[in-house]
Amino acid sequence: MLKGIPPIIPPELLKILMEMGHGDEIVIADGNFPAASIAQRLVRCDGHGIPELLDAILKFFPLDLYVDAPVALMQVVPGDPVETPIWDVYKEIVTKHEPKNNKFENIERFAFYERAKKAYAVVATGEKALYANIILKKGVVVE
Repeated sequence: MLKGIPPIIPPELLKILMEMGHGDEIVIADGNFPAASIAQRLVRCDGHGIPELLDAILKFFPLDLYVDAPVALMQVVPGDPVETPIWDVYKEIVTKHEPKNNKFENIERFAFYERAKKAYAVVATGEKALYANIILKKGVVVE
């Protein structure tokens, strides 16, 4: 174990976060997402929900300052009556860690899948909320 690293972050995920460079993207996927068939690199975090992982990751993961929206969500399919209250939770978490650089974009479902195929990694979670998938674009560390 190390100091300051949230224990919810497994070693494999920590390694991937360290390897990622500016502009690389990571998908944190809900339990219904086809993570294994899409991922270039897959990390399994099946016992966890996305909000706690998102909070832990954003403690040390900078979001990209040079894009309009460093966070992306999968759009609800037109006509689907699903509610997405988890998006409000995400916005609170992102704003807590990135008070200025916290814009979100919504991406159509199949476009989201295509973008996810190009992501550096996909984290498969046990999140049960629908349309809970989120993409983070990595920024630079400035200290």
